[in-house]
Amino acid sequence: MMEKLRMGLIGCGGMMKSHVRAVPMLQDIDIVAVCDVVRERAEEVATVLNDPVVVTDYHEMVDLVDCVLVALPHDLHYECGMFFAKRGKHVLMEKPLCNSEEECVSLIETCERMGVVLMCGYPLRFWPELVRLKEELDSGKYGRVMQVSVWTEQLTGADWLEREIPGWESSARLGGGQFFSHGCHYVDLLLWFLGEPVKGMHFGTRVGTPWVMREGTSIAGFVFENGALGYHGATWGARGTRLGWDLQIHTEKGMLEYENHSGEARLYNGKIEHIPGEIENAYDYRVLWRRDEKSNKQTQYEIAHFAECIRTGKKPITDGRAALQSLRIIWKMYDAEKAGVIADLRGLGLPKD
Repeated sequence: MMEKLRMGLIGCGGMMKSHVRAVPMLQDIDIVAVCDVVRERAEEVATVLNDPVVVTDYHEMVDLVDCVLVALPHDLHYECGMFFAKRGKHVLMEKPLCNSEEECVSLIETCERMGVVLMCGYPLRFWPELVRLKEELDSGKYGRVMQVSVWTEQLTGADWLEREIPGWESSARLGGGQFFSHGCHYVDLLLWFLGEPVKGMHFGTRVGTPWVMREGTSIAGFVFENGALGYHGATWGARGTRLGWDLQIHTEKGMLEYENHSGEARLYNGKIEHIPGEIENAYDYRVLWRRDEKSNKQTQYEIAHFAECIRTGKKPITDGRAALQSLRIIWKMYDAEKAGVIADLRGLGLPKD
């Protein structure tokens, strides 16, 4: 029987609760320790696990674990990741990898030197419904992709005035606005679908989201080497939404959509006549498949990939180098926005090996 990997959980806030729902689905991982500076939060997480050790200082778990899953405030990622990497422990780091390029590169190089797995938490790449969608596109059955658009519309942190302690989304510790903190998921997704970017522009605003120190709402547009376009529109200030989390892909043979709320992958390819006022069947669609799981963050798939990489020596799909490229793109677009120019996004990826 395969010996289970001993995992420690660090940071027991909202995101870790999603991970805790996912880990019991995996048979080859044993959560042996949980940590939070607020002991009650760690104890709450521990109640749904198999009697892990509870600590308030992650240094205390180092001899108990083979690997850690880190979901701390962004500015603590580097220090925590370095502590475990230097001691030969594998690290699954929640996004963003770190708050600066220097920290990212240092952590990547340390993990490579120590021979430990470093993976960044971009779960969308592992969702079965999105993997299947990517495979369908790669097969060529829908022709060339012209544009990929992603919308994320949610209300995050609006209770800031009622809190005694500011939330993570209102803090300078975030490292940026929602484009950095949340948008890195979708920049990574666009890179996965469309390849290498050439140029891009970002516009952000705090209007309607005064609790966010940088932008709470933004739009970002990209041009890719293959000629396709990418778009990400997002807000943490949605008081209502129709799209929620929605992915639309325009191809030569129709539009593919993944609607996260329903879990449906759809194909729209009704006839559209280019006559003013006459649109026939344009909004008809066929459901290609539905998500098997209830709507959640589905992090069990990325955690399973992390465990597989530890056991086999395989390089993670979302390793540190891949994670750094998406952050470099965001930082470059922030700088270009400030300067009022279009960002040159070429050559921002580290060598893959």
